Amino acid sequence: MAATNRIVQRKLLSRAVLGVFCCGTLAAQQQTLQLTLAEAQRLAIQNNPQFSAARLNAAAAYQVPAEYNANFEPTLFGSLTGTGADSGSRIAAGALNNPVVYNRLGSGLSVGQLVLDFGRTRNLVDMAKLHAQAQDQVSETTRAQILLATDRAYFGILRAQAVLKVAEQTVAARQLVSDQVTALAQSSLKSMLDVSFANVNLSDAKLLLVQAQNDLKSAEAELAAAMGLPNQTAFTLSEESMPSALPDRVDPLIQQALQDRPELKDLRLEQSAAEHFTKAEHSLYFPNIGLFGTAGFAPAGEAVIPGRYGAVGVNVTIPIFNGGLFKARQTEAELKARAATQNINDQANRIARDVRVAYFRAVTAYDRVGLTDQLLKQAQLALDLAQSRYDLGLSSIVELSQAQLNLTSAQIASASARYDYQTQRAVVDYQIGALH
Repeated sequence: MAATNRIVQRKLLSRAVLGVFCCGTLAAQQQTLQLTLAEAQRLAIQNNPQFSAARLNAAAAYQVPAEYNANFEPTLFGSLTGTGADSGSRIAAGALNNPVVYNRLGSGLSVGQLVLDFGRTRNLVDMAKLHAQAQDQVSETTRAQILLATDRAYFGILRAQAVLKVAEQTVAARQLVSDQVTALAQSSLKSMLDVSFANVNLSDAKLLLVQAQNDLKSAEAELAAAMGLPNQTAFTLSEESMPSALPDRVDPLIQQALQDRPELKDLRLEQSAAEHFTKAEHSLYFPNIGLFGTAGFAPAGEAVIPGRYGAVGVNVTIPIFNGGLFKARQTEAELKARAATQNINDQANRIARDVRVAYFRAVTAYDRVGLTDQLLKQAQLALDLAQSRYDLGLSSIVELSQAQLNLTSAQIASASARYDYQTQRAVVDYQIGALH
């Protein structure tokens, strides 16, 4: 019996050495990136194209107020005109104008200046500024989403590594049991039924190992994508300290979310912008007053055309009738402003719901940390007792197999609980607008 155990242990040691050698060779072929969570977040903000696109869109939005504000500035343009016509001919068709056209060549400058439009341009400028500020909040939302994805992937890798370690230990432990039972069966001390059960458990452990390896690679791919480094395939991550427990009540977190969430800030700014646009559309009912001037030379042409010219004028445009266009535009703007208010209310309701859900999930995850530790201790004790009973011939392989399964399940739950809580805390921080 003792000699058989020594043979089995030598086989397992040889397999372990071979596994370490293979893993070392594979790691040498890849460049491993060592990171803390803060470094991963910094790289994500630096490299993720979603955040770059959001910032560019925000920068573009800040150009729109300058476009509207240009209406307050004078416009100056030059003209060069050459005309060939029947001398003194008049345009006889087309609206009501009847100008005289002469052969001529002329050049000059024209200037125009808005004097008064009863606040339309000012409201359009204010609207555009609010839109630009809202786009800043979109950038902040994108930033928070990227950080949340990074945190999830980061803790996902740590969780997958912990589960992988459990799977490797499970394979090694069940391989030992399988080899021992096989040796005992060859000595007619155990039945082939025991060998079959042991081999089934070993196969199940190997399946768990394959799944754990796949989960680790998937989590690494998620982190690489979140960080904007899609070709990075190997990471060495530092453990993060456990966050403190959540407050006893969720209401303060909801109030913080309603104040700090960038999505709500965005909608509030958009609602203010809609109100300014409504005022701008209402200003269409009022006159538009502008000052115009032109001057230049006509070096060639008919004798009746002076060699130089100049004029200054004031133009007042008074809207009288346009088929209800202005009324429809103002009504449309008012309805959109009211809809923007309802969008704020809807978003606030959804944020309150999301904060509650995230809070309760985080509380549950925190409780699971302690509970899974107790479960692991009990499962380990049960396995030790089952192993002793089996070695003494007091129980069947079925009892030992069930104890092994329970221990593996408890080990995975315990290894996962810590990182599940850290992930849920990141979700809570995102939901209350504190992830930045």
